[in-house]
Amino acid sequence: MDYKIAILPGDGIGPEVISEAVKILKVIEKKYDHSFELLDGIIGGAAIDKYANPIPKETLSVIDKSDAILFGAVGGPKWDDPNAELRPEDGILFLRKSLNLFANLRPIKIFKSLIDSSPIKSDLLNEVDIIVVRELTGGLYFGSPKKRWVTAKGRKAVDTLIYSESEIKRILKVAFQLASSRNQKLASIDKANVLETGRLWRQIATEMSKDYPNVNLEHILVDNASMQIIQNPYKFDVIVSENTFGDILTDEASVLSGSMGMIPSASLSSLNNNSNSKKIKPSLYEPIHGTAPDIAGKGIANPIGMILSVALMLNYSFGLKVEADAIYKSINSSLSLGYRTKDIVSSGYEAISTSKMGDIISDAIE
Repeated sequence: MDYKIAILPGDGIGPEVISEAVKILKVIEKKYDHSFELLDGIIGGAAIDKYANPIPKETLSVIDKSDAILFGAVGGPKWDDPNAELRPEDGILFLRKSLNLFANLRPIKIFKSLIDSSPIKSDLLNEVDIIVVRELTGGLYFGSPKKRWVTAKGRKAVDTLIYSESEIKRILKVAFQLASSRNQKLASIDKANVLETGRLWRQIATEMSKDYPNVNLEHILVDNASMQIIQNPYKFDVIVSENTFGDILTDEASVLSGSMGMIPSASLSSLNNNSNSKKIKPSLYEPIHGTAPDIAGKGIANPIGMILSVALMLNYSFGLKVEADAIYKSINSSLSLGYRTKDIVSSGYEAISTSKMGDIISDAIE
């Protein structure tokens, strides 16, 4: 079957890790007799420089033709002027909203060979296998009003945290469905002690739990959750949260794996978005890390989060579970043989380049 994939490298290390993702796709294409048509697009700071638009019409045209999107990262010091009318991040925020990518899945799975690369005690990491379901199109990042202004007493700014019942229900439904298919444990994260949105979130989660009697629902305040993820990570299975909390908690949880460069993500408009479904808007797959401008161009970025995002794409968008599993197994075997990029190297190992890691994982698939 033919699959059209939009390739949006973005800025910083985005193009470097995307190159390794493309390398993996070519191996999968050949080994499993698929056809991947890769459609190149420009986004973020690079698009601002070329088109004065972080998501130009040329890129939107590419996305419109695609079945799925592979995205690198956007942003960097060059475009960090707080007074700028356009920011690289506007491109990805636009895509999330316009494609209705409300469900962001972030798996936190520990490779046993990397346990020593984590700053967390090894006995806490055995059997850690968490998936965070982050609401992606609401909350502080999209709420209105959102503005800055000047008063006689100085400068002010406002961001609005707002959620509707329908927004909360649809993300909780995804989380309950995932929990039902896994270990029947769901941790719902909120700040119900001080936020009205948190109280509404908790109330709706409690009401919906009656439709999922097999799932053990636990409500956890976000500040407590931030401690428990480090102190007792093995207690979690599926975690669900609103946009801002999910963003912060998954960055924190990446420490468990040894590096943010290890964590992929899938941004979906439906949990059942696969090749057997009718044509819908494409889902987006990306590593959770940023552009890492301090290492951009040095060839030392970790491409594994990006490559694991390819596996998520094959699974969720195309229903190619065997191929997705082959990628995971190849990463696991490569790490077990001692191959490491700089961010996950530990005593007794030698760091290899971004490209070399991609080559090794590709060879393991072949």
